[in-house]
Amino acid sequence: MGRYLALDYGTKRTGIAVSDTLKIIANGLTTVPTHTLLDYLKSYLEKEDVERIIVGLPKQMNNEYSENMKHIRPFVKKLQSIYPDMPIEYYDERFTSALAHRTILDAGLKKTDRQNKALVDEVSATIILQGYMESLRLQNK
Repeated sequence: MGRYLALDYGTKRTGIAVSDTLKIIANGLTTVPTHTLLDYLKSYLEKEDVERIIVGLPKQMNNEYSENMKHIRPFVKKLQSIYPDMPIEYYDERFTSALAHRTILDAGLKKTDRQNKALVDEVSATIILQGYMESLRLQNK
């Protein structure tokens, strides 16, 4: 059984999360510099069975795409051309950064850890993936 892999794509860093093989729990995997993301994914996908990739969809409160979408679309197109058989889906990422900050704060981490932007990106990817999996469960009820 394959896993789901989620990306919180940013121009500098991208947070990455994966599901367990039963697709119940999302776990933070890492954060990588975005310019190395394709190489990281190539290596990861060679070793792990990934069934689908979920990419955070950056929307604003008025439901329009945020500025980052102009960077995400070309990346997803490139990813689709490299992995034409891999399903790639978008999932609304509104509030994930705020939820990530809240989660880190609630975890009682030190101030230096709370200010770690890479950790925020990884936690955001985890929240995106968990939300995606929850939405699938709700659709199947």
